[in-house]
Amino acid sequence: MGRLTTHVLDTASGRPAAGLRIDLYRRDGEARAQILSVTTNDDGRVDAPLMQGDDMAAGRYEIVFHAAAYLRAGGTALPEVPFLDEIVIAFGIDNPDQHYHVPLLLSPYGYSTYRGS
Repeated sequence: MGRLTTHVLDTASGRPAAGLRIDLYRRDGEARAQILSVTTNDDGRVDAPLMQGDDMAAGRYEIVFHAAAYLRAGGTALPEVPFLDEIVIAFGIDNPDQHYHVPLLLSPYGYSTYRGS
């Protein structure tokens, strides 16, 4: 059974990014439709897969990580116009029967992601 998951680590503080809002969109050309909005738990994960089973479909998607709001809420001083505000990861699902894991390693001035397992 396929599923889409994520995990966010705050590399500046050395801990999971708890309380970070994540939005998931399905893209169709230039249009996008929001599928869900969730917030990470104390482990920097969400309590259930972002998509799974029959909800998984081949196509183009975006995960939007609300980085600046999370960092400010945690006490990080950011400029009025932050370098990273919303981090958008655009990715594709080719085989909806597979597990797609999109982790994010976050700091105020950089991030990285990859297809995890």
